[in-house]
Amino acid sequence: MTNLKPMQVSRMRRWKSLSIFALLGLVLSWAVSCSPSTPSASTRTPEVEFWTMQLQPQFTDYFNQLIASFEQENPGVKVKWVDVPWADMQSKILTAVSANTAPDVVNLNPDFAAQLAGRNAWLTLDEKIPADVRQQYLPKIWQANMLDGKTFGLPWYLTTSVAIYNTDLLKQAGVEQPPRTYEELAAIAKQVKQKTGKYAFFMTVVPTDSAEVLQSFAQMGVSLVGNDGKAAFNTPEGRAVFQYWTDLYKEGLLPKDVLTQGHRRAIELYQAGETAILSSGPQFLQTVETNAPAIAKVSAVAPQISGSTGKKNVAVMNLVIPRRTDQPEAAVKFALYVTNNTNQLSFAKAANILPSTTAALNDAYFTTVSDSSTPVEKARAVSANQMQDAEVLLPNLKNIKDLQQIVYDNLQAAMLGQKTVDQAVTDAAAQWDQQAGG
Repeated sequence: MTNLKPMQVSRMRRWKSLSIFALLGLVLSWAVSCSPSTPSASTRTPEVEFWTMQLQPQFTDYFNQLIASFEQENPGVKVKWVDVPWADMQSKILTAVSANTAPDVVNLNPDFAAQLAGRNAWLTLDEKIPADVRQQYLPKIWQANMLDGKTFGLPWYLTTSVAIYNTDLLKQAGVEQPPRTYEELAAIAKQVKQKTGKYAFFMTVVPTDSAEVLQSFAQMGVSLVGNDGKAAFNTPEGRAVFQYWTDLYKEGLLPKDVLTQGHRRAIELYQAGETAILSSGPQFLQTVETNAPAIAKVSAVAPQISGSTGKKNVAVMNLVIPRRTDQPEAAVKFALYVTNNTNQLSFAKAANILPSTTAALNDAYFTTVSDSSTPVEKARAVSANQMQDAEVLLPNLKNIKDLQQIVYDNLQAAMLGQKTVDQAVTDAAAQWDQQAGG
């Protein structure tokens, strides 16, 4: 074999190396040319994936039309609508957020949305929503979508409870007007029990059910937690609320199953004519007409019962945008479109709920009532009239259900005589502080 000079060896190595890279380049270019072309993010048609909670099939036509109108007004943007069963939403969105596969716009309630907002899951909207647009929403409802001074969602539709009352039963008890405050409710409860042997109302203290008793603290002027997150109800005012509910139970003015049965039991008792007052949404009157027409004929509606503050509670549905969306501008535009005055009014009429924008709420549909109006129409006007002052009464806490569990457990202990009211309040505050501190 002929000996090669060092320079020749070097050149051969260089050519060999170059030939390998050239071959790789040819293979790569061939593979790319023979593979389907993948559009870049900048050329791909924007798609907004929109999740709602159990709105199909009742509102399928409404949302298909809404989406079509949005796409027509925003050429090049497509919306993919996915409806998720109510019971599955929390687990599905948690999984999607963790896996970075979340949709672009999601329908949640502020309580659960706030839990994920605390984990920085949502896009902060303060700099993306102009002041004039923000002012279209009810101010107190907007606050329900804020955590630590930052806006994590847009208000959408609202529901609020009213006092539905049996006029015949109250008349039998000698009561001319339904109660407006908890103080009046206690007095009427005694009259109803004495004169009819029945109950004025049913308010559950089952920890996993309705939060109405917890909301009553705010209505009676008691803060549940302070700015430091610690219990703020271990005060004379807080003890008075514990005492109020304990006395009603011990005096036999509340059914015993308030300790074991939820709001469904309240509905059953009202429809059976066993209670005089029911706290529920105005749309429930249609259910009464179907299930208990005789009770429906003697039912009327009054504003939600409150405490000395006059505060009314409201339940809010919102739209949130995951922080890692790849279509932030289109997602914000779509969320604003869904929740604008025109579309909120349209959906409120279709779903028998309330809008969260001032202009939609002031529409004649919610404000015009006459003697010939149906009970449902009158109830709708009563509930809409509450909205200017209504607010979400429970604090935005990621573990608000834990607070409810602690308060209700200790309140039940006081009702059953297992603890004094003072001890129940002290224990509840200590348990919450320990958990909050942890």
